[in-house]
Amino acid sequence: MNVRATHSADASTVEDALAADNQNAVIDSKSATEVAMSNTLLTPRFYTTDFDEMDAIDVTPVRADWDKLIAAMKSDPNKGHFKKNEDWDDVDWDGMEPKLKAEFIDFLISSCTAEFSGCVLYKEMKRRGSNEDITTLFQLMARDEARHAGFINDALREAGIAVNLGFLTQQKKYTYFRPKFIYYATYLSEKIGYARYITIYRHLEAHPEHRFHPIFKWFREWCNDEFSHGEAFALLMKTDPKLTQSWSNKLWIKFFLTAVYGTMYVRDHQRPEFHKALGVDPDWYAHSVFEKTSEISKQVFPLTLDIDHPRWQPTLERLNRASVQVALAKKQGGVGGMLKRIGGMTKAALAFASLYTIPAIKHDVPVSTRMEPAY
Repeated sequence: MNVRATHSADASTVEDALAADNQNAVIDSKSATEVAMSNTLLTPRFYTTDFDEMDAIDVTPVRADWDKLIAAMKSDPNKGHFKKNEDWDDVDWDGMEPKLKAEFIDFLISSCTAEFSGCVLYKEMKRRGSNEDITTLFQLMARDEARHAGFINDALREAGIAVNLGFLTQQKKYTYFRPKFIYYATYLSEKIGYARYITIYRHLEAHPEHRFHPIFKWFREWCNDEFSHGEAFALLMKTDPKLTQSWSNKLWIKFFLTAVYGTMYVRDHQRPEFHKALGVDPDWYAHSVFEKTSEISKQVFPLTLDIDHPRWQPTLERLNRASVQVALAKKQGGVGGMLKRIGGMTKAALAFASLYTIPAIKHDVPVSTRMEPAY
């Protein structure tokens, strides 16, 4: 007889994780759910794809590495980890500096939405597929993402708010991506997620006085889940060499690298008080994350971005200023706001084009794809 898990952290499947008591106890916070529902260039999206094409993947070319990865994920080293324990310190939400509180809540809502977005996509692949290799993988990844989203909602609930994940599933707009675009975008999302979380975790290990919330103590295991998910998408891409070696797909890889890096830079610069509280300079943090992600992505991508190019940093700053202009113009409204918004969007497009045209650094992809967390 199956007994429902009392907490998503203890669940063995995505279905059990989503039905756990802590998921059902979510406060219906309208403001938090509205933030999660928003669709802009900077907010996490929900995706759908050609599930039949993904179900037809043959992992034979990467079978040895595939079986090792699946075995590691089935061993479930993080089961029971993503819930509060004696290491969870009390948080004085009422005493938190207002701007920091607002930015931190925005960070948690964005993170929760991104994690749940992965859960929804992976769960749908598992539901629709019949290929045992593929459905097994996506069941395991959906399980992990459901745990992460539930854990973040636990943290939000302490502040009196939470994201209504069930409402998001039904009401949030879905964006269709071809499978190869899902591979590029999700691989980068998982690997840059690892780089982001481990950079913060290691920084706070060295400077615990800046750990203003206990959730950061859980980042190492969290980012290791992200790393293994990225490994899965690296192997999926390795099953078809054209995905990373054809001329047109190399252009797409460069596009997604530029878009993911640029989006991260702009989004993080919208949270100055959050990074100040962490004792982190956003520019240093961005470059550190870019360095790690670029080094990791060499496992499957035949090119990396030249993040030390003299045009790179100034153009990121231009992109950020353009994004700020668009946001302010949207708040202003009216004809004047619309004109400023168009001007800001034009500047942003030109900045992105400038980033994209920086010559990439080419390299040979290793025969063996699998990696282990090293930071």
